[in-house]
Amino acid sequence: MQHSSVPPRDPAVRRRRSPAAVAASVVAVLATVLAATLTWTSPALAAAAPLVSAASGRCLDVKGNVDTAGTTLDIWDCSGQANQAFEFTSAGELRTLNGTRCVDAYGNQTAPGTQVIIWSCNGQANQKWRRNSDDSIAGTQSGLCLDVNQAGTANGTAVILWTCNGQANQKWNTTAGPSPTPTPTSPGGARPCDIYASGGTPCVAAHSMVRALLGSYNGNLYQVRRSSDNATRNIGVLAAGGYANAAAQDSFCSGTSCVVTVVYDQSGRGNDLWYQGSSVVPGSPQSRPATATSESLTAGGNKAYSLYINPGNSYWRDGHLTGVPTGSAPEGMYMVTSGTHVNSGCCFDYGNSETTRKADAAGAMDAINFGKQCWFGGCSGTGPWVQADLEWGLFPGGSQSWNPNQRAFTSKFVTATLKNNGTSRFAIKGSDAQSGGLYTLYDGSLPPGYNPMKKQGAIILGSGGDCCKPDGGANLSAGTFYEGAMVAGYPSDATENAVQANVVAAGYR
Repeated sequence: MQHSSVPPRDPAVRRRRSPAAVAASVVAVLATVLAATLTWTSPALAAAAPLVSAASGRCLDVKGNVDTAGTTLDIWDCSGQANQAFEFTSAGELRTLNGTRCVDAYGNQTAPGTQVIIWSCNGQANQKWRRNSDDSIAGTQSGLCLDVNQAGTANGTAVILWTCNGQANQKWNTTAGPSPTPTPTSPGGARPCDIYASGGTPCVAAHSMVRALLGSYNGNLYQVRRSSDNATRNIGVLAAGGYANAAAQDSFCSGTSCVVTVVYDQSGRGNDLWYQGSSVVPGSPQSRPATATSESLTAGGNKAYSLYINPGNSYWRDGHLTGVPTGSAPEGMYMVTSGTHVNSGCCFDYGNSETTRKADAAGAMDAINFGKQCWFGGCSGTGPWVQADLEWGLFPGGSQSWNPNQRAFTSKFVTATLKNNGTSRFAIKGSDAQSGGLYTLYDGSLPPGYNPMKKQGAIILGSGGDCCKPDGGANLSAGTFYEGAMVAGYPSDATENAVQANVVAAGYR
């Protein structure tokens, strides 16, 4: 159906009028049209700002961040992006996407339930809006209010026109950050594990190829081994709380090839991740360490290398005696990865896994998964997605059904988070690691059969939990690891938002 902002004309009975009256009417109409045209073509703009639903704390959002006429509006976690910035004009328009699109009542309709979309600005009545004293926003043509459908509060809930009723799902505030929850104040020079600790959820494992994850950390990040003589070299940071000393790796590996043998734990608990197939973690004949020089990058203006996982690479640690949560104990984790080096093989994970390296039971794992694998079928698009590997499945949400709030993250650098209280609730979030806030992809009940969790307390990086033991085959997934940490306890949204802000400030390029 073609969208039209021009209402159909009703037949009207015309009366004969005098020439003078006709002339006067023509002049008046021309004056009105000219005034309207001038007003519409050059509207004065108020500053663009988010419109935050009073009911949910989520922002009015052009769905999917798509600049296409006809795209609907919904609510979504506030991100500070252009598809969540709106500005009222002197012509009564409500513009978005840097002023290029107008909020529009679909099909020039005026009935409750009408979709609200974006459309090319045309100055017509169904694109005129007024802000009321109670913070509601009404269409001047219909008199109906912008309404979060059925008073919903979840990401992706549609915004429609409805009879104004003064309820919270029709009220829109004009201040927002990446999240409605205030971000805790962190000391200067704080890093992700400092932020988690200040929120009452200390790191029990912290791994990075790129930088220190505590402001005080001045130790080693990882170890490389060169092929020419099998010598090894630890790669540390340039200064306490700083970035990797990539020059030390370049010098050591010059003229030969190097692999990453271990990624060191910065938490002080000794949860170092050795490659499966090493003397520390024996593995299958197909398992091998990742090449150390596959990808270089910069962070904070400093050169660094990633842990570039290909099929056959995986890292592991049994941490059940060194602080990694077990059973139904709550935990959280984050990872910075990449949306450009992924595949659909099982399973690029980071998080809690089996000490047995077997697929023991539902809930035996609790790990971030990032990749293109659609485990249960019915997925929308091709990913890559942030999902939860809870064993016996990669969960996009709270069940085996596809979660419509899922979004693909295809940017070069991606932040992924997972938290699980172990008995009733878990949440999955993701974002671009270079800008913006976290998107809540799912926050709700654990899947049926996963309450309570049965975590075993090992740490996996790069593969699924039942991978790579001497008789257990090899990893099939591809992915990139830059940094990540696991924490004891269920981190708050504010803490996770502060960690994301710190990742953005790290300046991944």
